Amino acid sequence: MINIDELKFDQNGLIPAIVVDSTSKKVLTLAYMNKESLEISMEKKLTCFYSRSRNELWLKGETSGNYQHIVSITADCDNDALVVLVDKEGPACHTGSDSCFTKTLFESDERNEFSPEILFELIKGRKTEKKEGSYTTYLFEKGIDKILKKVGEECTEVIIAGKADDKKETIYEIADLYYHVMVLMIEMGISIEDIFNELKSRHVIDKKVKQEKMTK
Repeated sequence: MINIDELKFDQNGLIPAIVVDSTSKKVLTLAYMNKESLEISMEKKLTCFYSRSRNELWLKGETSGNYQHIVSITADCDNDALVVLVDKEGPACHTGSDSCFTKTLFESDERNEFSPEILFELIKGRKTEKKEGSYTTYLFEKGIDKILKKVGEECTEVIIAGKADDKKETIYEIADLYYHVMVLMIEMGISIEDIFNELKSRHVIDKKVKQEKMTK
């Protein structure tokens, strides 16, 4: 672990800080810190930046409520840039977007990016911007009872495939279940972050239980 005095701030006393979501690993924003704001960040465990336009410190979330709880801060090999891993409350961007990085400049035709977060946003789009002929839009139009029915059906299909020890079919059915659960989540206003936070809290509990057992 390095010391704050080992960091290389620029001629204006600033160091770039790339803020990354600890759950999705999505880049949320690029901001700047000076030594004081970095010390405040480490003390409060909340991101505090230096505004170059206003020439003042600003604690992220102080006015908006969109705080960023720091998980870790890591310097690069030259000690002149930081990656700040955070658990965020609300959107990172002042526009209300989850991330400040939303404008695609270039995208390769040879490789299509895919992730659970991208799929989640695609499904969400079928609810807000309904597309004729879309199965997802159809589910949202039918409502919660239809969605729950499909989740139940897919659960049964997973059990049948797993019981048959058919790996390929089980993967196929789990993918179907995964998709329909995401539809349910969006219908109920549940985010991927909500699920990860729940799992994370259980992991902490499990560790405490294990520690208690070891001390007895």
